[in-house]
Amino acid sequence: MSVEDVLRTTLVTAADVRAAAARIAPYVRRTPLLRLPGERLWVKPENRQPTRSFKVRGAVNAVVRLARQGVRHVIAQSSGNHAQAIAYAAAEQGLRATVVLPDTAPELKVSAARRLGAEVVIVPPALREEACLALADRFGATVIGSDAFDVIAGHGSAGAEVVPDLPDAGSVLVPVCNGGLLAGIAVAVKAADPAIRVIGVEPELAADGAASFRSGTRTAWPVELTYRTRADGLRAPVLGALAWEHIHRYVDDMVTVTEDAIGAAARLLQRELGERAEPSGAVATAGYLAHRAHLPPGPVVAILSGGNVATGTAPAALSGGDVATSAAPTALPGGDVATGTRPLMRPEVVEQG
Repeated sequence: MSVEDVLRTTLVTAADVRAAAARIAPYVRRTPLLRLPGERLWVKPENRQPTRSFKVRGAVNAVVRLARQGVRHVIAQSSGNHAQAIAYAAAEQGLRATVVLPDTAPELKVSAARRLGAEVVIVPPALREEACLALADRFGATVIGSDAFDVIAGHGSAGAEVVPDLPDAGSVLVPVCNGGLLAGIAVAVKAADPAIRVIGVEPELAADGAASFRSGTRTAWPVELTYRTRADGLRAPVLGALAWEHIHRYVDDMVTVTEDAIGAAARLLQRELGERAEPSGAVATAGYLAHRAHLPPGPVVAILSGGNVATGTAPAALSGGDVATSAAPTALPGGDVATGTRPLMRPEVVEQG
């Protein structure tokens, strides 16, 4: 049986999402829907979670399950928010956590992961996955991918909250990195009401997911392309394999937004709702502002996925990251050194859909 065949038999279900929601309830917040004045847009502020992003939902679900199985050390690679969530969840369960971040990660996110007790390793962006797997093998740690089954199920809990709060919703807009959040929300929303359209939103400078959706084939972009966007949490070069299996089954559309639109959305969220959104967190709202004329009738929900932005940083000033400084590269444990980047390449197909 091929990897693709295995994935197709292990999709997350609504029952998995319900179980995850119950499992994580003591550790996360049930976020409300906030109406944007004068618009048919409702914003779900996941920046109010303990680590200021939705990532805590999936991380807690995965870590709690692993802890119950006797796992004592978890590891993950991340642009920042998944790292913080893993660190938080591991601390709550008394587990050791190691996180691998790119040298472009905002210092705000690096410091937060350390403050939560994680061991942090910094590498060039193109080496995140490679370093994570090497360290997992060296330490005997369990890898928690940001589109792992339990992570997707945990993220789905956000979608499970939407329909009871807004039964007449016409569409839900979800930011897309490697697709775990979009996959989970799509499962939950479609189970509650198949008529609600679930739409992924990406920066046009990191639109590997939209390219995959349009072609029907999971497609990778080189990090030299995806790292151009200011939305540092959405720079993954390719959709996760398991996330993709959900996306091309349940998601109705994928759209993209400009960098200017992302900045405008962040300013709007701050001005009208008092919600601080990092660039990645403002992308779904930007999708509404850019594409509202083409969205189906009825209320629209946008997931404000994160608010890890430095206090005092004006939304209009955000460019290339959440804060002005980024992390410096560090040597890997054991003396290995990760340096350099790969040449600029064209997007490439990684597998057939």
